Amino acid sequence: MEGSVIDRARPGIRVASTIGVPPFAPAAAVTSFLTAERVDQAHVGHDTRRLRLFSGTANQALAREIGAYLGVPDGPRVIKRFADGELYIQIQESIRGCDVFLIQPTCAPVNDHLMELLVMVDACKRASARQITAVIPYYGYARADRKTAGRESITAKLVANLLTVSGVDRVLAMDLHSAQIQGYFDIPCDHIYGSPVLVDYLAGRDFGDVVVVSPDVGGVARARAFAKQMKDAPLAIIDKRRSGHNVAESLTVIGDVAGKTAILIDDMIDTGGTICAGARLLRENGATRVLACATHPVFSGPAIERLSAPGLFEEVIVTNSIPLSDDRRFPQLQVLSVANMLGEAIWRIHDESSVSSMFR
Repeated sequence: MEGSVIDRARPGIRVASTIGVPPFAPAAAVTSFLTAERVDQAHVGHDTRRLRLFSGTANQALAREIGAYLGVPDGPRVIKRFADGELYIQIQESIRGCDVFLIQPTCAPVNDHLMELLVMVDACKRASARQITAVIPYYGYARADRKTAGRESITAKLVANLLTVSGVDRVLAMDLHSAQIQGYFDIPCDHIYGSPVLVDYLAGRDFGDVVVVSPDVGGVARARAFAKQMKDAPLAIIDKRRSGHNVAESLTVIGDVAGKTAILIDDMIDTGGTICAGARLLRENGATRVLACATHPVFSGPAIERLSAPGLFEEVIVTNSIPLSDDRRFPQLQVLSVANMLGEAIWRIHDESSVSSMFR
């Protein structure tokens, strides 16, 4: 991308140009999506004495980037396990009267990371923190958000209850699987979106005629919003029938994709079955180039093999909401940093200013 750089400390993590970035925001942690707002606030004295960040073990690299953006280090804490697997967590500095932000995506192993977050919340509550915000870049258990058959659990609501009961005062989440999950919380829930970072990356590229494609009917609202950000690009929908969990069959494309660059947009890529079946269908219908965009790279099971198949995707563009080890990377993969966006949202919550205005 023109004007972009790659952070040498984190190969493959791309961040956008930092022209005009104020001196307190390190270059590697800022994208042009938020640069203007930080410049506008550069003359304001930012008091971070009562702001504390602590990360779990799920995504410590992202937590360090957020801390660099805010000028607040990842706080000292001890996280260890007893012989039987039980967690022990101790916060190693005074947080009495502070606004504490706990950064922990509940990615795989989901149960371990969720329990770790709950224990961290309890430790901070007992240490007399003024307010505890759970920063959850990826919200696990979100796919079971309603009952589609008898005797099913609604785990998205269960996790919301667990967080509330543990002592969380506020939740900051990114790209929830469905917007209705915000209503499952009886505490404030700030919902932000990864799409501006994806759009910022794509805006510097010449793709010719572009069509934004939803891989299923349920993602139409997300794809429509993305298409609007892509200069009102046309929209197409893949009609899909699912025969079981993680098993999808794509049937037909609704819309014109022939001779165009098709951008498949989804909130997450799990096993890759849905989005790869959609890509093959788009190729069959005449799409000249196919790109996949998703906020959360869950990448379970055969996902890497499917996504890296030759001649399918030109690029698979995701964010670092979930950490990716070297063995889960492939040539078509591009990973974008959302640390700046999360950092800006954290500052606005601490400063009691608007979070939604970031996306207007």
